[in-house]
Amino acid sequence: MTDGAEPRLSDALAACGRAGSAPEFSAAAKVLLAEARLELTERLVAGAPVEALIAHYRTIIDALTVRAWTLTLGEQVPLVLVATGGYGRGELYPHSDVDILVCGSPEAQQARAEAVAGFFSLLWDCGLKLSQAVRSVDDCLAESRAEVATYTALLETRLLAGDAGIHDALKQAIESPEVYGAREYFEAKRDEQRRRHARFHNTADNLEPNLKDGPGGLRDFHTLNWLAKKLYGVPSLAGLVPLGLLGEAEWDALLRDWRIVARLRFGLHLLVKRPEERLLFDHQKRLAELYGLHDSPESLAVEQLMQAFFRAAAILLRINDRLLQRFEEHLAVEPAITPLADGYVLKNGYLLAADNRFAELGMPALLGLFRIWGSQDACKGLHSDTARGLAEALDTILPYGQQPEPARAAFMELVAQPHGVLSLQRMARLGVLARYLPEFGKVTGRMQYDLFHVYTVDQHTLNVLEYLRRFEQGRLDGFALPHEVFPRLRKPSLIWLAGLFHDIAKGRGGDHAELGAYDFLRFAAAHGLPSADAQLVEWLVRQHLLMSLTAQKSDISDPDVVNAFARTVADREHLDYLYVLTCADIAGTSPKLWNAFKDQLLADLYTATRYVLRVGLEHPLNAADIRADTRDMAMAALMDAGLDEAVIAALWDTFPEDAFLRYRPEQLVWQTQGILAAAGDTQVLVRELPGGDSLEVFVRTPNRDGIFSGLMATLDRLDLGVAHARVLLSIDGYALDNFVTLKGGHTPDAKRVAQTLQAALKDPASIRPAKHLLPIRLRHFKIAPRIEFSPSAADGRTLMSLVCADRPGLLAGIAYVLLQRKVRVHDARIATFGERAEDIFVLSDREDRAITDPDALHSLHEALLDYLQGRKP
Repeated sequence: MTDGAEPRLSDALAACGRAGSAPEFSAAAKVLLAEARLELTERLVAGAPVEALIAHYRTIIDALTVRAWTLTLGEQVPLVLVATGGYGRGELYPHSDVDILVCGSPEAQQARAEAVAGFFSLLWDCGLKLSQAVRSVDDCLAESRAEVATYTALLETRLLAGDAGIHDALKQAIESPEVYGAREYFEAKRDEQRRRHARFHNTADNLEPNLKDGPGGLRDFHTLNWLAKKLYGVPSLAGLVPLGLLGEAEWDALLRDWRIVARLRFGLHLLVKRPEERLLFDHQKRLAELYGLHDSPESLAVEQLMQAFFRAAAILLRINDRLLQRFEEHLAVEPAITPLADGYVLKNGYLLAADNRFAELGMPALLGLFRIWGSQDACKGLHSDTARGLAEALDTILPYGQQPEPARAAFMELVAQPHGVLSLQRMARLGVLARYLPEFGKVTGRMQYDLFHVYTVDQHTLNVLEYLRRFEQGRLDGFALPHEVFPRLRKPSLIWLAGLFHDIAKGRGGDHAELGAYDFLRFAAAHGLPSADAQLVEWLVRQHLLMSLTAQKSDISDPDVVNAFARTVADREHLDYLYVLTCADIAGTSPKLWNAFKDQLLADLYTATRYVLRVGLEHPLNAADIRADTRDMAMAALMDAGLDEAVIAALWDTFPEDAFLRYRPEQLVWQTQGILAAAGDTQVLVRELPGGDSLEVFVRTPNRDGIFSGLMATLDRLDLGVAHARVLLSIDGYALDNFVTLKGGHTPDAKRVAQTLQAALKDPASIRPAKHLLPIRLRHFKIAPRIEFSPSAADGRTLMSLVCADRPGLLAGIAYVLLQRKVRVHDARIATFGERAEDIFVLSDREDRAITDPDALHSLHEALLDYLQGRKP
């Protein structure tokens, strides 16, 4: 605390006490609140316990409200001022609502209605945000019966001023079981929590978590407190410890992790100066600085801050689940028990061990628990007593390197079971895996400060394992081939291990794929994996990004690209495993990352590579053969549809040879049918791709400069993001442009898209890109643009590689700069990884020649930099 802070605060409190009028009090109170929040910030930075900070702020607010009460209503009134909700509990944060109730008879309320209104107005004028109510005891009971939230707020009341007898009567009335029965209240709060968790996708591991309402947040802790008070009549959750319903270790963990989350919330309120509960990107770095955290070679300061939160939230959520189950069992009328093998029973659907002393029984007993659990499809989860025994054993679990050989063998046997992936997921969520496999423990709760990875590393890993499990179970909407490929995997347990290890070295510096592969080799040696199995999984971990990067950054219609990829993969087994892992890895990264285009892209690469491997690497793909096969398949389909072969051939004679290399047969069928069915010089075809999240657009129009730029600007205005672009030129002077686009929230239907593009093509060069505000989330990621040119691209053109920060309308802006510089675009591969765009363009000058003049390339480079850095519109 800085010198003079305490005297300043004391002076401000004294000024409030001396105030003789509402305006004088309001002015003094504003000074007091400003001084209090400044002092709280200084104490927070100095490391003061969060309980002390909360108590200090509550004392100040108590003094303010009581002084305002006496100033407006006097000392002796037949009313009572009561703190309710969080304020009643005493847990008040710097910008939380101040929940207060004025309680008294209707006659007393009416007689002093003007004074009560003045009291509320005075507190609002001071700068406090109130949640206020004026009710009689009977009113409070009626509102409580109608709304469980009101009842909950009145469970936590604290007398501030006025008639203590009224407060006693209120407490006695609210605590009566006639208002809410124990079972009814439990079910209401449990269901309320389930709905609340569902809003956050039932995980605490979100990129910008909600500290109050999210899973593992403060509200989960409060819910347990409310239920403890209602069901057991204890003043707080700590009162369950003597009753044996809450272990001392569990209470210590709850209190420790409540402090972590509460401290974050307290600091967040002080930092943003408003009641913000979401830990947004905008605040994470600043909060880490406020706490004095520093970047290290292993992790950024912000990542350290967030890892502490995620680990605390996971434990709060885990204990919350256990206690809710105990409460539910306490309310059960008669237990239903089903005996199982090895000393286990199902009690009310939950797995209960006869002996829950896992700390003494050791790793074999723990692994046996997961083995039995996996064999019981009807099991709802672990019984709370067994879950508590498991939690108490966590600190006794040795890393696998220190485990005896039988324990390691039992672990591998568990993973090899049909339910092996479920067992891994459960061991991870309950903290066992982080102990047994220390490398996994290091990434537990570890966030990556970017917009690409929206989950912590451990949650992403669990997502990947879940997708792999679904692929094993059968067809999954949005995925073309994984369900067909998965049954061909020699050992499913190997894909579980690859999924577990693929990101296990994140955050250690260096290449996480290489480090993870090394980690797996040590694991495989310790667990006695056969050499062939170990080599396969090690290769998958080391190469787990290969297929994704090849598909998204390279032109997979180029036979050389597919041949090179096939040589790296080498055989069908490696291809099958890698394809399934890649699909799960992308889909498990973000709910928005997987789409029909990526599905098709990976399926095309898989199919083409499988063909190369089938005919043999000594017979690589040949462009001429691909063109011939594409022609034959498309022609057969068109003739089956009733089109004349000569008419088709005449149209195709105008197509460049690359059309039969770059397009799939079904695309050529769609394009050909559309062109032949339409009149006029310009045709625009639009169709929705499977999955409903993408549109494919094909344009045939007389070639002139500005087509690509105009189309990009128009697609941007239609809220369509371009994922892929093919720009070809027909022999008779038509542009043949094909785009795969991703729908936005305001994209019109396909018919409207086609009409808008048709209109835009009347004068495409005149269309300027729309101006966009940069979204707040993108403002925190500064990526220096990198632009590189290669004069040796195929077909005598220039390859431009561009890496920069993503933003709305980026592609439209780049296209407009290229138009202004008299540069033509012949192909584009668009890849976006969160906040980072990595795009590749094939360019030429207006005469379709490579851009080789150094001055021209430098000028283009500077023009693009000007746009990307905001120096020009």
